[in-house]
Amino acid sequence: MHVNTVAPPSEDKRWRIVGATMRKHGFTPDALIETLHSAQEAFGFLDDIALYYVAQSLGVPLSRVYGVATFYNLFNLKPQGAHTCVVCLGTACYIKGGPQILSALEDATGIHKGETTSDKQVSLMIARCLGACGLAPACVFDGEVAGKIEPDEAVIRLKDWTQNEPG
Repeated sequence: MHVNTVAPPSEDKRWRIVGATMRKHGFTPDALIETLHSAQEAFGFLDDIALYYVAQSLGVPLSRVYGVATFYNLFNLKPQGAHTCVVCLGTACYIKGGPQILSALEDATGIHKGETTSDKQVSLMIARCLGACGLAPACVFDGEVAGKIEPDEAVIRLKDWTQNEPG
């Protein structure tokens, strides 16, 4: 069993949660995904400091930690907005209008996929597949799947988030 001798990057108590996850798995490289998930749950995203700490603590090359963090869509390397919109670009959604939805949302927000608006209200992301192919094209608005959605409907959903008055 590997014993972690790496000190947390700061006194922030959230590092205890991350440490507990690694300890539970004996600081083994097999704990990588669960540890990254724990760090993201605690901090909201995975910055370079978190990736380096996890790599050192689990005895895993930083390149592998970064590779895992960038491969899986569930990990974010930047802070996310108050609201998230995920546009599915899997085969069924792509064919039925996913790219047009993404384009309309990018035009409406002034950001591109993987970015967050300057006011930190909306993050726009893509997924390779949501597993809701029968609902194509589909988007996820703050965790709620919306199927058979048109570009203008998606834009209205986003505008509802950015307006103080009920739409």
